[in-house]
Amino acid sequence: MAIVFITGSTDGLGRAAAQSLLEQGHQVVLHARSAERATAISELESHSARVVIGDLKSAAQTRHVADQVNAIGRMDAVIHNAGVYTERSRGPTPEGHATTLAINTLAPYLLTALMKRPDRLVYLSSGLHRGGEGSLSDLDWTRRTWDPAKAYAESKLHMVALAFALARRWPQVLSNAVDPGWARTKMGGAGAPVGVATGQRTQTWLAASDDPAALVSGRYWHDLRQQEPAHEAVDPDFQERLLDRLGELTGVMLPPA
Repeated sequence: MAIVFITGSTDGLGRAAAQSLLEQGHQVVLHARSAERATAISELESHSARVVIGDLKSAAQTRHVADQVNAIGRMDAVIHNAGVYTERSRGPTPEGHATTLAINTLAPYLLTALMKRPDRLVYLSSGLHRGGEGSLSDLDWTRRTWDPAKAYAESKLHMVALAFALARRWPQVLSNAVDPGWARTKMGGAGAPVGVATGQRTQTWLAASDDPAALVSGRYWHDLRQQEPAHEAVDPDFQERLLDRLGELTGVMLPPA
C-alpha cells in the first residue's frame, strides 16, 4: 500500500481523494490551511498517517509544510490539489506575490523542490489552462491590470508545464497533470456537472494504481484519458524558462536528476 500526501484535503476534491485512497487501504497524509480548518477532517484524521498544517499563500508556511511531511518520511506519491480560483485582487501575499500565483504555482513548485522525492507526482490543472499562454512576460502581475480569470488560467498552465518538465528532468518519477473537470465543490459551485467522486478518480488512480496504463509520465489527463494540453505546456523551452522564473521568485532551485 502507498503513502500519499494531498494538499488542500479539508474539503472538495482533495478530501474526496483522501477518502477514496483510505478506502482502498492506502495511507494518506492530509493537509489543512490552519488548525481551525483541520477540524473539518477530524473523522478522516483517525485513519490517516498524519495531518500537516500551513497556509500555502505564505512561502514560509509552505516551507514548514514541506518540513512536516519530510519528518514523516518519503511519500510514495504527492497530489498537488490545493488551489484558488478567481481572487478579486492581486493580493499581495506576505512575500509580495500575487495570491493566485503563490497558492496555485509557487507552493506546488516549492513543495516539489523541498520535499523528499516521491515515486509519483500529480498536479491538478484545468481545461482553462489553454487560456493561460503568454504568462512569462509578467508572471507575478506587477505590471498588468489584475484579471482573475487570466491569472487562474496561467497558474493552471504552469501546473501542466511543471509536470512535463519534471517528467523530463526526473525520469525515475512519474509526473502527470490532471484536469478534474468542473466539479461540484466550493470552488466549482453547486451547479457544476461533475460530482466529486468522478472529479477525484483520475488523480487517485495516477497516484496509487498498479494499472499499467497509470504507470506513465509526462501526460495530461481528464477522466482517465490522455488529452492534448496547450502548446506552451509541452514546449521544453517554455518549461525551462518557467522553472528559471519560479526559482528566481522563490529563491529555491529544483534538485538535479
